[in-house]
Amino acid sequence: MKPANLLTTFFCIVVWQFSATAQEKSGIKFGKITPQDFEQKIYPVDSSAAAVILADIGSTRFAGNSNGWFSLEFKHYRRVHILNKNGYDIANVSIPLYKSGNLEEEVRNLRVVTYNLENGKVTESQLEKSGIFKEKVTRNVTVQKFTFPNIKEGSIIEYEYVLRSDFLFNLQPWEFQGSYPRLWSEYTVTMPVFFAYMHLVQGYVPFHIKEEKNSRDNFAIYESNGASASETYRFSANVTEYRWVTKNVPALKEESYTSSINNHISKISFQLAEFREPLKPRNVMGTWGMAMQDLLKDEDFGASLASASNWMGEYVNPLLEGASSELEKARRIYQFVSTRFTCTSHHGIYLTRSLKAIAGSKNGTVAELNLLLTAMLRYAGLQADPVLLSTRSNGSVYPFYPMIGKFNYVVCRVVAGEKLYDLDASRPLLGFGRLLPDCYNGHARLVTLTADAVNFDPGTQVEASSTIVRVFFDSTARMEGQYQQSMGHNQSYKLRKQVKEGGRESYLQQVRKIYGEESMVSGLEMDSLDRLEDNVLVKYNFTAKGNSEDVIYFNPLMGEAWKENPFKAANRFYPVEMPFTINETYSASIMVPDNYVVEEIPKPVKVQFQQAKDGFFEYMISHSSGVISLRSRIVINRAFFEPGEYEFLRELFSYVIKKQAEQIVLKKKS
Repeated sequence: MKPANLLTTFFCIVVWQFSATAQEKSGIKFGKITPQDFEQKIYPVDSSAAAVILADIGSTRFAGNSNGWFSLEFKHYRRVHILNKNGYDIANVSIPLYKSGNLEEEVRNLRVVTYNLENGKVTESQLEKSGIFKEKVTRNVTVQKFTFPNIKEGSIIEYEYVLRSDFLFNLQPWEFQGSYPRLWSEYTVTMPVFFAYMHLVQGYVPFHIKEEKNSRDNFAIYESNGASASETYRFSANVTEYRWVTKNVPALKEESYTSSINNHISKISFQLAEFREPLKPRNVMGTWGMAMQDLLKDEDFGASLASASNWMGEYVNPLLEGASSELEKARRIYQFVSTRFTCTSHHGIYLTRSLKAIAGSKNGTVAELNLLLTAMLRYAGLQADPVLLSTRSNGSVYPFYPMIGKFNYVVCRVVAGEKLYDLDASRPLLGFGRLLPDCYNGHARLVTLTADAVNFDPGTQVEASSTIVRVFFDSTARMEGQYQQSMGHNQSYKLRKQVKEGGRESYLQQVRKIYGEESMVSGLEMDSLDRLEDNVLVKYNFTAKGNSEDVIYFNPLMGEAWKENPFKAANRFYPVEMPFTINETYSASIMVPDNYVVEEIPKPVKVQFQQAKDGFFEYMISHSSGVISLRSRIVINRAFFEPGEYEFLRELFSYVIKKQAEQIVLKKKS
């Protein structure tokens, strides 16, 4: 529709939500710094904070541009008080910029100033242009970076800029929370009625102000009609101003068993949904099916899969000779790619070059290697498709909105012998049909015309280990024993990496620390180290220095006990997200030396979760005929726990650590 048609009168019914705090402002203005601003050394919101964000204020408005359409103007202002050296990192600022074709987002009117108090006077240090630089992150994203000059303990820093964007889908999100406390965080979006966006709100911080105001705004659009002529269209339209404010928000610190802290910070983001009258009405958000169709046609993704067959026989045909089943074909091709190719980056979903070039170079990103694997499997006649996922460390994906930019990883799903296998050729020590725990992050998508949803549920993954130890003491109380452990798959993967990088000696050094400096470890066996689909079985013999003490204090779990509670915070406002469920069993038989008697052993206990099916901890110990028998077991059958269940988990692990630290006491016979 021509811009002139925008002169059509708009009618919009919007509820005006007014509150008494609607006119409340932060009161902070750029450059208004006094000596009194430096006086506060500790802020009540967080007495341990190394830096405090005094004001973080952003706004976005829609403006007509010279291309006959609209642009986004995002203004951002921030002031920070740096209290000590641990807060210096907040002085490093990165502004992501999106680019496509000849269009690129642009930073304008950047002002960066550091203020210090010297001899009772406020001094200013301004950033020179030479201190601003850009860094390419992906094919579509660059980052403009700068660091504040003359940073000291006690510095106050502030910056502001305008980000001009021609990409309407990239309406800037806003974070009300982060790694530093925020005294005032405010975001305003003035949205014309002819654009509709989905508002995606997350987090646990209540808004101090949340309001909408209906008004009208003026727009001007410029359209070129030739080398020198241009036409201007001016009109007014209904707009809705959305304003969100939070106050005195503490820092959100990442704790153990968190998929990504970005999943839980309080923030708001937007997804362009549709154009409305007087524009030509249409749904621009689309569906997952539409998004995957576009991806299958993309030269840097799906199109490469369709054009790879004319050269692939050179690589695949030798691998298929003598293969008697689909599964054997799949295994051979996976083995070829995972062991012959080197992964250069484990992030990204697009190709940076052709599959043929990747095959010739024997290296590539995770997307390139797994798309090459997919193409080779298809060449062999197998049903294979790429799967897009977002790793746990990258954050979650909204299952209802096709937001391709949220994904950062590609794996391959193949059907062989009527069974599904998920493959990642970028990790050569994983094994066929295995993915790292970081990949189990819920919603993923099959890149097919049907765009089927895939659920990589961490609750389906069990990290099961079993340890058996036999301990003997001679007359001098020197300890000898045999150790055997069947590791879980994740633990097996880590051991394989350790041995590959540091050899078996690196593992032996780790073991010797358990039994003391003068200990000896011999007969080390690592069964299934090269059979990647199997769990590793480790065996060794050990001896430790004896003593002539009348009383021996001995922890029967030795190096296998939980020593630190993963749940340190007194409170937790977001869920516990484990990468897998846990089933750990430790069994020990301790032979009491003839010249000693058992003075004391821990009491047996069994603690169940609030619901027995969710798991338990047991510590069963007994003494009979000179043998102490122990079985300690932890079973956690769920990977996800609500914030309300956090206190129970914290207390449970505190109890586990205390119990597993208890010692057996042996006393020499008189």
